[in-house]
Amino acid sequence: MKNSHEVRAELLSHEQIEKRISFSPIVYLPMGALEFHGPHLPIGLDGLTAHGVCVGAAEITGGVVLPTMYQGTGGEHSKYPWTIMMPSGEAMYENLVASLLRLQELGVETTVILSGHFADEQRALLRALSANWQENKRNLMRVFATSMADCESSPIAPDHAGIFESLLLSALHPDLVSVDKLPSVKEHPSVDPEGDLFGPHRHGVDHALWGVFGPDPRESNFEDSMRLLETYQRWVAGIATAD
Repeated sequence: MKNSHEVRAELLSHEQIEKRISFSPIVYLPMGALEFHGPHLPIGLDGLTAHGVCVGAAEITGGVVLPTMYQGTGGEHSKYPWTIMMPSGEAMYENLVASLLRLQELGVETTVILSGHFADEQRALLRALSANWQENKRNLMRVFATSMADCESSPIAPDHAGIFESLLLSALHPDLVSVDKLPSVKEHPSVDPEGDLFGPHRHGVDHALWGVFGPDPRESNFEDSMRLLETYQRWVAGIATAD
């Protein structure tokens, strides 16, 4: 069958989707905010990485990956250039529940929601969604809602536009990572009081790593990128197939 190995739902007909679901009734739903990630990364990074991880997981477990839902809430970048953030999680919650109910009607047995945006507010929303869904005895579909920050096996700690996000995106879309657009590390080293890589000083527009929170991406070893990506793909696949 043409596209028999394709997992991206938007590229498949309903018959192709149903054939994949008949063998493995799993759906992955990636999420991400449209958010400033410095001059070296695209605003859609959160969704791009979540989608890439989900695609890799689906290639392991079977099932399909829905198009990325670009909605996010919370965090400290809402006023940064071209950040488009939801003021609260209410509308997002309703959107997700409606999607889950429809997937359940379509015969899906497991849905994994993975958010590449992991502000505290976003993570709280996902936890509440999972808990409330499971408490409703009419819901027979399993739902796991999680974020990149929840992977305990990650070899690199999650950050915002730092080494972690730069490496993860480079494994998927190396053409979208342009660390050379940041100021020269030799001429403009990152000044971080008391070694705090996540402090409020990074909000200063005159800081070498303005808006970047975490280890300096200019010091990345991109040879580690595939290992990071594969760790996350295996982790999400494990969530989908857990007993």
